[in-house]
Amino acid sequence: MPADDAEVDDLVTALLTASRVLVGVSARSLADLDESVTVTQFRVLVVLRGHGETRLNRLAERLGVTPSTALRTVDRLIAADLVTRRENDLDRREVVIDLTDRGGQVVDEVTERRRSAIRSIVQTMPRAEAAQLVQALTAFAAAAEEPAAALDAATVWGW
Repeated sequence: MPADDAEVDDLVTALLTASRVLVGVSARSLADLDESVTVTQFRVLVVLRGHGETRLNRLAERLGVTPSTALRTVDRLIAADLVTRRENDLDRREVVIDLTDRGGQVVDEVTERRRSAIRSIVQTMPRAEAAQLVQALTAFAAAAEEPAAALDAATVWGW
């Protein structure tokens, strides 16, 4: 049975509040880094961590941006020694992007901070409400047609 307008408004308000909490956790996890990495740049690092070495055009597709936008972000990450860019050995017209060791460390450090912060919040919740939250968030993702997250490389790194 569909929810009425008041229930929908209550749910939207609750989700907006929860999203502010998660954005705060994300921002704090990045703020503690030695180097300055934006949320957008971190997203590039996470995609590379989850998928490995990637052609620039494929990286742009995964990020939902144009190749020129992806390239500008990659250039900043190269300057920070977090990613590398090289010609594809099989097709010199293509550019291949990969993480440096430091880039992988940044993803691991930030993700661990996020998981720890979220775990602390979740551990303060009553067990029954935490179980209901899992069900509710699963239903939310399904309604948005987001595939269920398997515990794969991209999920482990928080994206």
